Amino acid sequence: MEKDNTSSFEGFFLVGFSDRPHLELILFVVVLTFYLLTLLGNMTIILLSALDSRLHTPMYFFLANLSFLDMCFTTGSIPQMLYNLWGPDKTISYLGCAIQLYFVLALGGVECVLLAVMAYDRYAAVCKPLHYTVIMHPRLCGQLASVAWLSGFSNSLIMAPQTLMLTRCGHMRVDHFLCEMPALIGMACVDTMTLQALAFALAIFIILAPLFLILISYGYIAGAVFRIKSAAGRKKAFNTCSSHLIVVSLFYGTIIYMYLQPANTYSQDQGKFFTLFYTIVTPSVNPLIYTLRNKDVKEAMKKVLGKGSAEA
Repeated sequence: MEKDNTSSFEGFFLVGFSDRPHLELILFVVVLTFYLLTLLGNMTIILLSALDSRLHTPMYFFLANLSFLDMCFTTGSIPQMLYNLWGPDKTISYLGCAIQLYFVLALGGVECVLLAVMAYDRYAAVCKPLHYTVIMHPRLCGQLASVAWLSGFSNSLIMAPQTLMLTRCGHMRVDHFLCEMPALIGMACVDTMTLQALAFALAIFIILAPLFLILISYGYIAGAVFRIKSAAGRKKAFNTCSSHLIVVSLFYGTIIYMYLQPANTYSQDQGKFFTLFYTIVTPSVNPLIYTLRNKDVKEAMKKVLGKGSAEA
């Protein structure tokens, strides 16, 4: 009877951490906590950016996009993860897996390009301060944000179907806690070199090219900062960019490990923990990083909470 039920099931079994049952309850609490922090923190950034006129600038427009992106990214993966961690049912339907794979790939790609756009914005602010408002006009900001979103979803539109169409010879056990491309490719019982080559080629445009633009932007920014004579000016410029650099380092460090190595060298256990990091930790700390290191956000929060007028 169990065999019949298994054979009639059209979907996947997300193994996750079921081989470590003592970890599942702990992870459930940790993941749920980070998920709630992610929703609260990023919703706060979005509301502050909308309600406070001082934050109606290109930097906070892109930051609001990043916050919305992080909320979508976590919501597309964490609820299923919590469901699988809580009980014995580790299944996900084929459609559910396809949707999850598509949005994880798409939103991850969007974040890569969006972080490059934000680096260009910081370059314009630090290196071209007198022309900043002319360069980063609202129309250009909207176009750059649109390019980021279209790039990520277009990449996923190519890779997600190709990954799902791989022959798996009846294998349904995904050695992961979500439907992620490296884990699904690793299940295939056919040669995947062509698909891996395509994934690497697209990763050059979605991951490496934005990273290259980020490094160039911060190379120019570093040169401009060192030319500032006053210590106060250098500190202000550093504070303007340091938050973004921390976010870039956290995100790209895990993404490069996950997607720019051959499938045959991919460690499932390491992959799970790296995925946990960029799925739950990075989106939850982004608002904290920007809030703690940003005077404008702190002042906007005081104003919205009604503390600004009291202190005045």
